[in-house]
Amino acid sequence: MHPQERIVTVRPRTVLAVIGIVLAVAGLLAVIWISRQVLTWILVAIFLALALNPAVEALQRRGLKHRGAAAAVTALFTIGAIVLIGALFIPTLVNEVRGFATALPGYIDDVSAGRGPLGRFSERYHLDERVREAIERGGGAQSLFGLSNTALEITRSIITFIVAIVTIAFLTFFMLLEGPTWMERIYGLIPERSRDTWRDIGSQVYRTVGGYVTGNLLISVVAGASTTIVLLILGVPYAVALGLVVAILDLIPLAGATLAAIIVGAVAFIHSIPAGIIVIVFFIVYQQIENHLLQPVVYSRTVQLSPLAILVSVLIGAKVGGVLGALAAIPVAGTIQVLLQAWLSERRKEDRAETAPT
Repeated sequence: MHPQERIVTVRPRTVLAVIGIVLAVAGLLAVIWISRQVLTWILVAIFLALALNPAVEALQRRGLKHRGAAAAVTALFTIGAIVLIGALFIPTLVNEVRGFATALPGYIDDVSAGRGPLGRFSERYHLDERVREAIERGGGAQSLFGLSNTALEITRSIITFIVAIVTIAFLTFFMLLEGPTWMERIYGLIPERSRDTWRDIGSQVYRTVGGYVTGNLLISVVAGASTTIVLLILGVPYAVALGLVVAILDLIPLAGATLAAIIVGAVAFIHSIPAGIIVIVFFIVYQQIENHLLQPVVYSRTVQLSPLAILVSVLIGAKVGGVLGALAAIPVAGTIQVLLQAWLSERRKEDRAETAPT
């Protein structure tokens, strides 16, 4: 006997529905890809709003009841603090950059003459010959450095940076102003029996992400300030600029501090070998303090993730989203942990309800 044939009938409506879903997903991914820069700005604004929201709530508790006024005071105070820091550091930073530009010809002469650490490094690896060959093969310095498009690219980058700063500032302010209202609207869409549960989950996510952002900013400030002090004591040039670089790179979990140590250590070795050794020793000691004291205190009280989970989340985030992905990896992992714990708690309640005697 021949096996009975099975005929599967697919309705045209089902085929059209599947095609529609695929097209919708493709369209959504295309929109996300096109607007990825704006989405990055929104993500940065969310982090800043979470970091500043405790200040807004503190002002409301201390008598400034209207949230708009509290958000405005917080924004003005933040802008004032940034302006004050800029007034203190920007002149020094400009002088250091100008000094570096003035000293650059001397560094080039050292490389050409084989003097100093840079010169010896250049002689050992024949860097001058390689640069000369690259220029001859590529059609001159203009082709090597891309000078024809440099002015246009610099202008475009400056304009984009200014637009990003202004946009992020306004987004942050409006998130501070309207954040609770939007959350109440979202909670209003949830069935009433589950509303309290989701309020608790939202509160835990807020504490996790907000605490991580605030703590990470504090740790970065400590790293930049301590590096600047050490470089000033050693007499290493561009101490303020290098401290700012360390503070920015230290925001990136795990890899940022190592990259900062390489950059600052290289500059210190150019200044003098003893200064370079002391700077490397400083970074090794400071990293031990940061990794075993500062970060565990911050993460244990906010994100509550194990070191293994932190490492895995940072590696995945860096692979998916680069620097921004690494920066957002830990709060995202903390949020997932909160959601999983809430789901497991609900499952346990349901299991106990099913096994309870009637």
